[in-house]
Amino acid sequence: MRTLNYLLLAVRDPLRSAELYSKLLGREPVEKAPTFVLYVLPTGLKIGLWLADEMEPRPNAAGGVEISFSEDSQDAVRATFEEWSKLGLKVLQAPTEMDFGFTFVVEDLDGHRLRPFVLADNPR
Repeated sequence: MRTLNYLLLAVRDPLRSAELYSKLLGREPVEKAPTFVLYVLPTGLKIGLWLADEMEPRPNAAGGVEISFSEDSQDAVRATFEEWSKLGLKVLQAPTEMDFGFTFVVEDLDGHRLRPFVLADNPR
């Protein structure tokens, strides 16, 4: 059986991206080099920040992935929005109610979208 447990993001500058992701994830990477940074989350999920110019085969332009984060409540989503807004991230969608739940979207340094959300009681 296959297990999805590793996300690789093509980035322009892994060390610069790591400064942001350490704040977003609330942890330091387990590996940190100019071409690659690795985080291991408590769930076991690994997130790699890989220098796009070093990837083979070459990726499409850096950016374009959306990563979602589950939150416990609308208040938690609002608190995350306030915290992440202070990091200067580009807001693509302010906190809003959608058919699946309460959410917002910001963009990281490479254009990857970050979406915290809490599911609605009856998501469509």
